Amino acid sequence: MPVSPLETPAEEAASAATTEAAAAAAAEAAQSVPEGALLAARGLHKAFGPTPALNGASLHVMPGEMVSVMGSSGSGKSTLLHCLAGIVRPDQGSVTFRGEELTTGSDARRSELRLAEFGFVFQFGQLVPELPCVENVALPLRLRGAGRKAAQQQALGWLERLEVAELARKLPGEISGGQGQRVAIARAMVASPAVLFADEPTGALDSLQSEKVMSLLTAAARENDTAVVLVTHDVRVAAYADREVTVRDGRTVRPSSVHAGAWR
Repeated sequence: MPVSPLETPAEEAASAATTEAAAAAAAEAAQSVPEGALLAARGLHKAFGPTPALNGASLHVMPGEMVSVMGSSGSGKSTLLHCLAGIVRPDQGSVTFRGEELTTGSDARRSELRLAEFGFVFQFGQLVPELPCVENVALPLRLRGAGRKAAQQQALGWLERLEVAELARKLPGEISGGQGQRVAIARAMVASPAVLFADEPTGALDSLQSEKVMSLLTAAARENDTAVVLVTHDVRVAAYADREVTVRDGRTVRPSSVHAGAWR
């Protein structure tokens, strides 16, 4: 019987590339969006200069669901969050919120959605240093047109829920990192967002502060039926989520890990 010749290096490389492309396509196909998804990303690609940050990432979030996005530094997880939130436009792919396409929407429309529907918590809080904590928390309501007194009353209520009401009149520079994150969560939740985006919210905290902040964040979101997209590299923080997605080299490679617990 004739013997098939060995593949040349070029043929081997082409075969490997084909296999890799097929695997990527299969991963994207596996990320079908279920009916009723609140937020969905399909096949996102994004490059900054010659460096690809996202390479076919897909993700969906159901109403009231908490999804953790895990990955090493540089994996693309923060870029994925920014695309989901309409902060960054992907080069390719689709992002929808309640069925509305965000990638083709105007900057004004995406800003409107961020103000009306999304809340944000970042690693270092990003509170306005010149404003007392209560005014920081009231800021989203004021931007929506609420009166100062009404906005501050709601802000005080959220500071109480986050167990930092005594900090209402203090400036951000006068409080600890853990306290600042609680104030930031109150600010993110005060306008009852549909989705809370949390990018490494405990990255600057010790383990005890992290546990407290995550317990308060998940409780607040659950009470309001707010969905959460939680970017983290900490497996203990990720364990608070309903479901975990891992991002590697710009791709979502583990879309369906379900945790037993801390969220529900």
